[in-house]
Order: sequence, then C-alpha cells, then structure tokens
Amino acid sequence: MTDLSGKTALVTGSVQGIGLAIAGELAKAGARIAVHGIAGDAQIEEACQHLRDLGAPQAEFFRGDMRHPDQIADLMTAVEAWGGADILVNNAGIQHTAPIAEMPTEKWDAIMAINLSAAFHTMQHAMPIMAERGYGRVINISSVHGLIASPEKAPYTAAKFGLIGLSKVAALEYAQAGNRGSGGVTVNCICPGWTETAIIEPQITARAAALGGVDRDAAIADLLSEKQPSRRTNTPEEIGALTLWLCNPVAHNITGTAIPMDGGWTSQ
Repeated sequence: MTDLSGKTALVTGSVQGIGLAIAGELAKAGARIAVHGIAGDAQIEEACQHLRDLGAPQAEFFRGDMRHPDQIADLMTAVEAWGGADILVNNAGIQHTAPIAEMPTEKWDAIMAINLSAAFHTMQHAMPIMAERGYGRVINISSVHGLIASPEKAPYTAAKFGLIGLSKVAALEYAQAGNRGSGGVTVNCICPGWTETAIIEPQITARAAALGGVDRDAAIADLLSEKQPSRRTNTPEEIGALTLWLCNPVAHNITGTAIPMDGGWTSQ
C-alpha cells in the first residue's frame, strides 16, 4: 500500500465529485490535503472534515479562481507557506457543449483557462520545489476527450488534448529529478470515460424512461453501449485509486503517460 505520511497534496476542484474522491484516497494514505474549489462555507467545512475523518492529518481550504493567473499565484504561494505540494492533482474543470459555429467566445476562454492554462500555472509554481525535494507527482485529470474527439465539444476537447501535451513536456523536463530511492518527479494524465457523477444522472434517468422504465444498471449499460464497450462506468473512487498508485515511489519511471479509464472506448 502507498504510504503518503508526511506528504502534502493539492487537489484542485476537490470540494465535490471526482476531486473529493481523489482527495479521499490520498487522505486514507495519510497525506495532508490542500482542498480547493468553489463552494459555500458549510460545504467547505464538510469536505475538510470528511477528509480528516478518512485519515488526513490536516485538511484545509485554499481559495483561487482558476481563470485568473494572479489568483492561482496567490493560491500556490499560500500552499507553499503551508508546506508546499508534494502531489499536485489538476482536477478542476468545466464543460459547455455547442457546435463550433454557436460556441460563445466567453465559454471557449473560460474552458481553456480552467481546463488547460490553470494546470500550466500550478505546475510552474509547484514543480521546481518538487525537483529540489527529489519527489513529486503531478496528476492531471484529462479525459477520453483528450485522446479522441466528439462533436460539440471543441473547447473541452482542445483543452484536454492540450493538457496531455503539456504533461508530456513537463515529464521530459523533470525526468531526471530525484532518483529511484526518493521516488523522482513524474507527470501523468488520467483520461476517464463515463464516470458516476451527478452530471450524468439526468441522462441515466432519461434513458431508463425511454427504455420503458428499466432499472438503473440496464439504463447505464444501454447508454454506455454507444461508446464504452465495458458498459460499466468508473466510480470517482476508482480514479482516486489510480491517482494514489501513481503517487507510490515504485511508479518513478511512469511519466509522460495518458492512461485511459474508458472501458475500451479509445481501443475501438
């Protein structure tokens, strides 16, 4: 099992969903968690307490709007003052679907800023410190749409493709930092397909109704049959489990990869 005692992890977008599940798996391994996201005080405290209950020796919230480089700089400075991120998970992201001809410019700009540029800014701050320590993990949450395209997702797909390219460059630049004993500094992407989050519930409900009221598992299997051959979703915790494994020092030579969790979607 991976022991992250003494390590600090910054997980962006970690007050709910996939980000909170990733933070939870790191907390179980003993990491301190720098929590981040957009939420009210009650949700923030609930998330932090949840992570403490799972085993994080500390879980504190750090603010920063990922659209704005100056706020990201303030966020990273605050985390550095707290001890610095040994593990950086760039999970924060947004989505908007529309044909290219109808895509609002402000949506393009926001998606590119949060889903791609923000990762550049966090990595630029965090990775030199990781190199000095000889251990560091950057795990960027891309998507199956960082590997293949779908209609009406131009900014999301462009950002996720870009995130994989950015990660490969950073992996090369830091490949010689640290060593086997210290764990090295690695940069990898996880590329989930369909994942059990609140955002897909309306689609599941609609599909169940369209099929005459079948149960939830049958609705999911039918919905996923169009693209994900396993017909099974990921859970956020499974994405967290892969993140945790990549943090193990034994993974020191796994860097620059984009790992699909897509039930065979990109193998077709």
